[in-house]
Amino acid sequence: MDLTNTSIAVGLIVSLFFSELFGLAAGGMVVPGYVALFLHKPLSIVLTIAAAVATYGLVRLLSRYVILYGKRKTLLMILVGFLVGSTIRAVPFDCVANVASIGGVACDFSVIGFIIPGLVAIWIDRQGLITTVSALLTSAVVVRLVLILCIVNI
Repeated sequence: MDLTNTSIAVGLIVSLFFSELFGLAAGGMVVPGYVALFLHKPLSIVLTIAAAVATYGLVRLLSRYVILYGKRKTLLMILVGFLVGSTIRAVPFDCVANVASIGGVACDFSVIGFIIPGLVAIWIDRQGLITTVSALLTSAVVVRLVLILCIVNI
């Protein structure tokens, strides 16, 4: 089993644990596993959360003019999250100019996944921004810790 599959499996278990023990959702069942793989790229995590917040805001704005609930709202959150993430991916970030003076670290960040921003936005809508982001980051750290303890080669 490769690292991504293992991370998602551990993320599912940790998400279930958080849900049952604390009553908190970590932005979707598979999200902590994916985010755990990107903990060494904090800008990617920030961009993903920003995309989720933008998705939530856009869908909330749209819901003033269109009746949105249930499956329709869920689908729209995921679709808008996909579009926001794709838009962010299309923007060229110019941070290579200071690579030599910073120490040779080039930019390597983007939105995590294609449906992750939409899944996180769904839970921001249901339980609030602070609660969702806190549960997401905490569960991702737990997943990463389990991966480090079980798999030495991360």
